[in-house]
Amino acid sequence: MRVAFLGPPGAGKGTQARELAREWGVPHVATGDMLREAAAARTPLGLEAKRYMDLGALVPDEVVVGAAAERLGAPDAARGFILDGFPRTIAQAEALARLLKDAGHALDMVLYFDVSEPELLRRLTGRRVCRACGHTYHLTSSPPKRAGVCDACGGELYQRVDDSEATVRNRLEVYRKQTSPLLDYYRQRNMLTTVSGEGPVEAIRDAIRAAVGAAR
Repeated sequence: MRVAFLGPPGAGKGTQARELAREWGVPHVATGDMLREAAAARTPLGLEAKRYMDLGALVPDEVVVGAAAERLGAPDAARGFILDGFPRTIAQAEALARLLKDAGHALDMVLYFDVSEPELLRRLTGRRVCRACGHTYHLTSSPPKRAGVCDACGGELYQRVDDSEATVRNRLEVYRKQTSPLLDYYRQRNMLTTVSGEGPVEAIRDAIRAAVGAAR
């Protein structure tokens, strides 16, 4: 299966994509992670992406499409993949369709994670990341044993710039204005299925399995 997970920041796309990718034996392609890694490595593409991410703005289409094209061209993506956070604009969706068509493939379906704004704010502003090993915690749902200290390596925990409340609200507004039209784009092509992104993780996963199974 070639599936894309759509939804606002904090909707739980990554959590579900990681587990289902393992279950289905396909790569989990998260453009956000790829861009952050490039930024940490201080590559030209990464530094350009970082300027936008720090402001909570969308990274330019050409930067994201370039990163995704490189990843989807890897051998392990030949038999399928789960896209997480890509595409985010109609231009990216059209670029993805061309990219897959050139490879003799097509996107099988798009799953939209529906989550309320209060829940998104709770999830995103509570996230903390270890500076040393990158392990992620949440102040309410998955806190460290000692405040501010990583359980795994003892490193310092911090709040990413793009997880502050002001930036999160901006990210959600950017999403609504620039990414929501994607729902109509895929709905018109009969490719869109909506699942609730709230509730027990396993219940959400079961809903995704059922939706993908129905599309096979």
